[in-house]
Amino acid sequence: MFFHFHPYKPFLHEDTQRIIVGTLPPPRFCEKNFKEKDVNFCYGSQDNLLWQALNVIFNLNLPFDHSQEAVTLRKDFLRQKKIGVCDIVESCKREKVDASDIGMSDVKLRDILGYLEKYKNIDTIIFTGGLCKNSPEYFLRQILKIQNITYTNISESIPKVHEFLYKNRQIRTISLTSPSNAANRSIGANSYYKEQKKRNPSYTTFDFRVEQYAKIFKQF
Repeated sequence: MFFHFHPYKPFLHEDTQRIIVGTLPPPRFCEKNFKEKDVNFCYGSQDNLLWQALNVIFNLNLPFDHSQEAVTLRKDFLRQKKIGVCDIVESCKREKVDASDIGMSDVKLRDILGYLEKYKNIDTIIFTGGLCKNSPEYFLRQILKIQNITYTNISESIPKVHEFLYKNRQIRTISLTSPSNAANRSIGANSYYKEQKKRNPSYTTFDFRVEQYAKIFKQF
């Protein structure tokens, strides 16, 4: 049984207004056993497309390597946009050493509501994926249910939007299409993607993500 822990503390500051919420980086990040283009920071896996998409959307010219500069530039961008990162899982156990959410067991969650209470400017949670077992939204729904907090659907279109009231603050959640390549199959089945692909055969699943993410992140 592999003990999978989160190697990074939440990246939050007093001005944080939006937080990106996932589960855990790949197990190799626990052991600092990086791939060539991994970055030693949240969503730093070379196989994760979040930073690649943000790099395109905002013309950031980010390095994708193990350098401290790569980390610093990402932190500077997040501070500038008043975005934090607070993944919801602290640790879990795995029979198979991989990064799948479904493979997690004995999951220990972070106190996401405690962070919302401490950082009072937070008004938006951005999930890195939709609702499925052991997804970030799945765990948040469990937490809210225990607290008898109503989770209200605002929009069923992708990305889906919900809201809940906490400490007299309205918190909005946005469920992005996952930046993991594992989501490519579901993107391929998406009617909008099919339409764009028909119009432009060079349109890719990465283009789909860039377009969706730009609509969300360019609001900030």
